[in-house]
Amino acid sequence: MAGTLKDLIAADVDRVFFELDDFAELHRIEGKEISIVIDNDQLEKMKQGQILGVAESDMLIFAKTSDMPKRKAPGSLLNVDGRELIVDEWTENKGVTQIALRQNRTV
Repeated sequence: MAGTLKDLIAADVDRVFFELDDFAELHRIEGKEISIVIDNDQLEKMKQGQILGVAESDMLIFAKTSDMPKRKAPGSLLNVDGRELIVDEWTENKGVTQIALRQNRTV
């Protein structure tokens, strides 16, 4: 018996998108090692489309929502591989979290 579309999408997220042999890489987010996908090509497309809030972003990451810490508001800090980055945008959809981040450029 086939699952629902939601079940099939969730299975694809686990088996394909965040599979280390295919797209994902291990990174440490807030001290926890998880599989994420860094997609700076998509970030550039978002910038060209003038998506509000990402014009200054340096990195776009995707992760399973269940692996991520509690959602952070824009302007908050997120520790990625020991670096404190500023959250520009944080969205969650169908079990996938998308976060646009930028480096802290204070002088």
